[in-house]
Amino acid sequence: MSTQELSEAEISAVIEMALSDHIAFAEIEAQFGLAEKQVKVLMRENIKPGSYRTWRKRVRDFSDRREHYK
Repeated sequence: MSTQELSEAEISAVIEMALSDHIAFAEIEAQFGLAEKQVKVLMRENIKPGSYRTWRKRVRDFSDRREHYK
């Protein structure tokens, strides 16, 4: 599924899941069929630039510390 095929409610749900520290990209892919790169594009297009940078930094920092984060 592409990000353009998602409804507003589904986009909102994906963003909420991606912002959660407890939901992995694999779970988003299983539910919505979006790969990690597609989730990043969706986030970049739908949240503020500063929020996107903060989110990416948090994901990157946590993934460096935990083997199975996101």
